[in-house]
Amino acid sequence: MNDAQPVRPGYTVVGAGAIGGTLAFALARAGHPVTVVDTDRAHVDAIRTRGLVVARGGIRESVPVTATTPDEFTGTLDRVLLAVKAQATGTALDWIAPRLAPDGYVVSLQNGFNESLIAERLGAARTVAAFVNIFADVIEPGVILDGGAGALVIGEPDGGPVSPRVRDLVAHLHSWGPAVASDNVEGYLWAKAGFGAMLAATALADAPMADLIDRHRPAMAALTGEIFAVSDRLGVTLEAFDAFEPHPFRRGADPAVQDAAFDRLTAWLRTQTKDRSGIWRDLAVRHRPVEAPTHYTEVFDHAAREGLPTPLLRSVVTGLRQLEGAAQDMSESRLDELDRLAEPPAPSLPPDAEQADAVRQWLDAHREDMVADLAAYTSQGSASDDLDALKSCLGWLRDWLDRRLGAPDTEETLSREAAGDILVRRYSARDTTTRDHRPVLLLGHYDTVWPTGTLDTWPFLRDGDHISGPGVFDMKAGLVQAVWALRALDALDLPRPACTVMLNGDEETGSLASRDAIVEEARDSRLAMVFEAAADGAIKTARKGVGLFTVTVTGVEAHAGLDPTAGASAVDELAHQILRLTDLRAPDAGTSLNVGVVEGGTRSNVTAGHAVARIDIRVATAAEQKRLEDALAAVRPVDPRTRVEVTGGWNRPVFERTEGVAALAGLARRCAALLGHDLPEASVGGASDGNFVVAQGTPVLDGIGAVGSGAHARSENTSVRGMVTRAALAATVLTALAQE
Repeated sequence: MNDAQPVRPGYTVVGAGAIGGTLAFALARAGHPVTVVDTDRAHVDAIRTRGLVVARGGIRESVPVTATTPDEFTGTLDRVLLAVKAQATGTALDWIAPRLAPDGYVVSLQNGFNESLIAERLGAARTVAAFVNIFADVIEPGVILDGGAGALVIGEPDGGPVSPRVRDLVAHLHSWGPAVASDNVEGYLWAKAGFGAMLAATALADAPMADLIDRHRPAMAALTGEIFAVSDRLGVTLEAFDAFEPHPFRRGADPAVQDAAFDRLTAWLRTQTKDRSGIWRDLAVRHRPVEAPTHYTEVFDHAAREGLPTPLLRSVVTGLRQLEGAAQDMSESRLDELDRLAEPPAPSLPPDAEQADAVRQWLDAHREDMVADLAAYTSQGSASDDLDALKSCLGWLRDWLDRRLGAPDTEETLSREAAGDILVRRYSARDTTTRDHRPVLLLGHYDTVWPTGTLDTWPFLRDGDHISGPGVFDMKAGLVQAVWALRALDALDLPRPACTVMLNGDEETGSLASRDAIVEEARDSRLAMVFEAAADGAIKTARKGVGLFTVTVTGVEAHAGLDPTAGASAVDELAHQILRLTDLRAPDAGTSLNVGVVEGGTRSNVTAGHAVARIDIRVATAAEQKRLEDALAAVRPVDPRTRVEVTGGWNRPVFERTEGVAALAGLARRCAALLGHDLPEASVGGASDGNFVVAQGTPVLDGIGAVGSGAHARSENTSVRGMVTRAALAATVLTALAQE
């Protein structure tokens, strides 16, 4: 008779905090050899001295484990449970990679989406996905507070079938509690992203999580709705866990069903020992940076690609960053503000007719001053590819802005090496009654498509109401109008919101050097007014997304006459691919695909070894963008002897007519009516920097610039009367926003 106990496999837990410490304790108590690795020296020393301690109620229990810092660790890693903060994942992988056995693996027992980074660094075969919702806290070195029951799901990444290693791991983790195996860990992770956003929001105040969620249901529902809109677009099947049911928190859910789900969730939270989130503890107790911004990086990235706004989630992340090192500023008023942000956009009230008429008359009296400014501005060449001209033009603009608006409250010049610099000027509010004190972003570009020297043969010309010249329509008149709108409000002492004027010098070449700065500025802005030219007088409430792709074919060269069958023609293959690609056009859905440039071959008697096509794609919806992405990713050669590669990407996301955009358009129409004219709206194929702004969640009023025609053509023109009308419209919208 053999009484020997079976040898239990060992585990290394990297990060022995709340999650890692809880699971390390359970595995060690069940007889598994456990080593915990943690960078906190005091935590490691306490575990070495007293063992790893878990506190439940008034009872503390200890188990012996091996504890070490990363620097002291020696040996090879086999089964690694990774439980560090999300923002520390990269550093932890740097340490793990050289020590991990060829058949070893890493389980991501972390908050957020970390599996893709682990797979990228270590390989998919050495990555195990996990969803963990454990209520625990480190309350002192070496001691973990057990906050109550939770959930734990293990599976292979990317929805792979449950494997033997996953089954073994789940069986071992039954020592903790109800761990389960699943082929849809992703569904749990996205569901937790919604639930976690609620918990993150509660860290903006110092009160129990359940109470804050209960009192701020509008904000909490809107938060989860933003996240689940992204998961729905990605085709993720959400999974319920603990007392959280994701489906009642999706957009459009029945209010009664949602309220019942809130009731169950908050009742369950009140049974938990832990009444504050780990994020709250990081801010209020540990005084260290929070990991929530890292948690939601993937959500923000997917949302931007899909053209889905996430204003509440961004507000939560911004608020948490503001509280780092300033926990004393925690306040439930921050959640009150989220509730207001979650409300459907309320129509702004336009100013009274007397104010609007005063603005119009004042600007009409200064129309010749506006024309003179446009003439002087047009005389400044600003070709996108001439850095010297752009620098000179921006210097002129700074001086002109000083003369017209006075010194700003603050000014920044964001330098760019291979493009025009970015000018950011901030002007304070005056006499506002609005509850939203974030600035309005006035966005424009000062570069043009016209090469240096164009002014020599085509200068600024005024003929009555008609003005022509390089850049007058796109978009120099628009900036003149924006500045004179602000000047009119100042001269008439009318209310205006805080305004940020932001000018970039590379819009005509795709805003590659300014996109990130524009998005960052827009995140902290209430809305954006983009002074791009109008579409036959209409504002632009939808724009297509733009994709710029290159198809490169590599063939096999041969003598076309002596050995015509020996080669594989890259030109022939490209012709096949072009015919296939043009089948992707969907005019009814607003999708166009243009093969604008084709190059290939070297000589007529040589089978072409190389061919290239450059493609412009325009899409009206995020769904069409996804369809085209998938189709381009699936491109394969017709002739197997050739190789086909598709490179490039989306230069601008889709600009969709969101609720916020529609509300702004409605305000602009009401203001136009006060000025005595109708204001149509249009959906256009061209893109602007407004695409970036809408995609990250900030409402946009676009096309409020020049009235005219001929963008990028020698017929480019604008109207003097239109300059006055549009400047008056911009001023009237701004004063309405100040009096909301």
